[in-house]
Amino acid sequence: MRENLKFVAVGHVDHGKSTMIGRLLYDTGSLPPDKMEEVRRMSEESNGQPEFAFVMDHLEEERQNRITIDTAQTFFKTAKRDYTIIDAPGHKQFLKNMITGSTQAEAALLLIDAEEGLREQTHRHAYILGLLGIKQLMVVVNKMDLVDYSQQRFDELKDQITKRLGDFGMSINPDMIIPISAQQGDNVANKGDKMAWFTGMTMLQALDVLECAPSLEDGMLRFPIQDMYRIDDETILVGRIASGKLEAGQQIIFHPCGKSATIGAVKKFGEEATAAIAGESVGITLKTDSALKAVTRGEVACDVEPSPMVSSTLEAVVFWMSGMPLRLKDRVEFKCATQQLNCQVVRIDNRLNSSSLEIIDGESNELRETEVARLTLKMEGYVATDKFDQVPETGRFVLMRDTDTVAGGVIH
Repeated sequence: MRENLKFVAVGHVDHGKSTMIGRLLYDTGSLPPDKMEEVRRMSEESNGQPEFAFVMDHLEEERQNRITIDTAQTFFKTAKRDYTIIDAPGHKQFLKNMITGSTQAEAALLLIDAEEGLREQTHRHAYILGLLGIKQLMVVVNKMDLVDYSQQRFDELKDQITKRLGDFGMSINPDMIIPISAQQGDNVANKGDKMAWFTGMTMLQALDVLECAPSLEDGMLRFPIQDMYRIDDETILVGRIASGKLEAGQQIIFHPCGKSATIGAVKKFGEEATAAIAGESVGITLKTDSALKAVTRGEVACDVEPSPMVSSTLEAVVFWMSGMPLRLKDRVEFKCATQQLNCQVVRIDNRLNSSSLEIIDGESNELRETEVARLTLKMEGYVATDKFDQVPETGRFVLMRDTDTVAGGVIH
């Protein structure tokens, strides 16, 4: 089975993300035959200068009509492996999707316009990538044709982005900062002859250097319970395994209730199995019913050791996404995996501007849109969580007001 690496492409508006993706799909032969032919025809009609952004415009129409391409993802492949490009239309939606788990990236590509340089959303996207713990990062300096393929301009931007990422506590391999012209095709899949001074990899070669994330099946068992069914005098606990593996006869403990049990059987749709791994949606039965009185939706089946963090008070870094500020003592709804309960904001610390990194104040009474802070939340019960870099699904959460997602948070 071929590897598949998911990466998210982010960048300030008009920095050429659509053109870059369109060029990448074309150069790797990943477009449908009719689209490939259309690009060739447009290239002939415009002396070799088609507008590659039109490719993404067409794909967007297909997405809206649910014809061929997933609403949030685009696909291509190299000789080494398959790739999934995750669409990130804006920082709010990107963060919401990443934290709710509807989008998960193993790496990120940050796009910068060589002429405009670093802009507000460049800073904000970089901060969010750091917040989400994405450690594999490629920076692509696009539109080099607009600055006459200047090595001096590239070196200047390379220094700026390296410093900015360092401010966020992130480091980047210098080989992963790459000059390109998506419109002209220079250094995307092929070298071209306009930047002989650059001896590094093309963008496509650099993507092949990135590593796929290790399998979650080797991690700690975390099996959030989504529901319980009574079928033929058996109680079946169902959910999706977030991390680790489970098998018949395995000793487990449910958190936050703390009840121990032994797995009786593992059930997959339409069949009985002996084991299941991370990513699978399964059901389990228990050998005895003693734990069932305490187990409800939201409990997490875990290995006996190590345990998740179980507490009624939680500290986490939160990115606020609502135009209505969050204020001290406000009540919001906390959702992490299948856990869902109300909580109160009891402390707001280290409030900062996510694009400038300006510290607004240490301890505050409110948190405003696009600001980040460390919140202390007092739950109306107990929750089981992990650090985000250990188990993403139990290390990320959203905060809700009514039916609106107003914030995303991660536990470090």
